[in-house]
Amino acid sequence: MKQIYTIGFTKKTAQEFFELLKNNAVAMVLDIRLNNTSQLAAFAKYPDIKYFLNAICNIEYIHDTMFAPSDEIMKNYKNKKIDWPQYKKDFAELLKQRNVDSYIKEKYSSKNNICLLCSEAMPSRCHRQLIAEKFAELFDDVKIKHL
Repeated sequence: MKQIYTIGFTKKTAQEFFELLKNNAVAMVLDIRLNNTSQLAAFAKYPDIKYFLNAICNIEYIHDTMFAPSDEIMKNYKNKKIDWPQYKKDFAELLKQRNVDSYIKEKYSSKNNICLLCSEAMPSRCHRQLIAEKFAELFDDVKIKHL
């Protein structure tokens, strides 16, 4: 079984964030934000997050923008030019253009206990939910857990 976790750092303390990862035996945090230098939470800003994940939890950190929405899609959604259903359609088209299915199979098929990281507190309106579902679509026996 392949375990895929998702986590958002907003509305979490550093202690809550790192303990969730540690207590769930996460092996790799896959940061799928377009911009990983955001000031929203200092502990989640690169390069600090890479250091903290390694020092506190012995967790590998990878920032991979192949899974991030384009700046245009994000701006349109944040400015309410598009709703969530349209966001999902636009994001799905972007992933198709990027050939993400092949990319996931090539880069992440041998990885397990991956945690997809974004800023949103809840996964329901976050692209990390869509990427987790993409992993489940591509691999047999995937379990998704939102931390």
